[in-house]
Amino acid sequence: MGLRAKFNLLLAIVALVGVALFALASTPILEGLAREQVMQSSRIMMESAAGTRKYTAEQVAPLLAADMGATFHPQAVSAYAAKKNFDVLHARFSDFTYREAALNPTNLEDRASDWEADIINDFRDHPQKTESVVTRQTALGQTLVLARPLVSKPACLVCHSTPDVAPKSMVALYGPRNGFGWKPDEIIGAQIVSVPMAVPRAQAAHVRLLFLAVYGGVFLLLFALLNLLLGAMVIGPIDQMARTAEAVSLGQMDAPEYVRGGSDQIARLSAAINRMRRSLEQALRMLSDG
Repeated sequence: MGLRAKFNLLLAIVALVGVALFALASTPILEGLAREQVMQSSRIMMESAAGTRKYTAEQVAPLLAADMGATFHPQAVSAYAAKKNFDVLHARFSDFTYREAALNPTNLEDRASDWEADIINDFRDHPQKTESVVTRQTALGQTLVLARPLVSKPACLVCHSTPDVAPKSMVALYGPRNGFGWKPDEIIGAQIVSVPMAVPRAQAAHVRLLFLAVYGGVFLLLFALLNLLLGAMVIGPIDQMARTAEAVSLGQMDAPEYVRGGSDQIARLSAAINRMRRSLEQALRMLSDG
């Protein structure tokens, strides 16, 4: 194997090791950034829902309270307002889903599924916990779930303590069986935002490939430049000196010398070979004269 082949093999090994190390180091970093991006977006969605709930409870519900006995207005319910607000966002951010799941809801559409019930019960078992982040495997792939507990407030008990004190219009609409028996400061459900990780992971993979492409381009440029320099400054001069030395060894004393200017190793080697050649010529001349 020639010097150039050995040099290129070494460069290829270095490049492969560099790619492997970059992939190992960048994957957890980019995955973490993708997860943090999803978490930030989920928290923005959650705060938007919380703001809608607060506005509805403090500003809208009091205006409609007097009429609730005769006509039930869902717009006065903070959960309804939060879901309607999210429907507008969902049209733009279709990957996001928002649920206000409860163990004992008035509207059975809000009844918690098994995995949602696990989150709610975990909040009940750990009252000090204010947020839960879990990952689930769904039809859309791995999905990040951000949840916060829903706690019954005094205003909630107006409708959810017992059917006889609840607005008659609400009981007439939903019936007297569901959504009652709530206790003060009881964790009755959870706000749940779910976001598939497929898109941010694809973006992370795209960034990783982009960096690898840049790395590969830089390496190819370096590979070409080093090969040019190696050929011009090392392999070319060595080949010429080798041909001259081979010709002299075969008795071709008229072979041209290779002269390399400067003071680097190749220049010193060419000077040494030329001195050796002249010394050999002088020795042969002395032998022939004697």
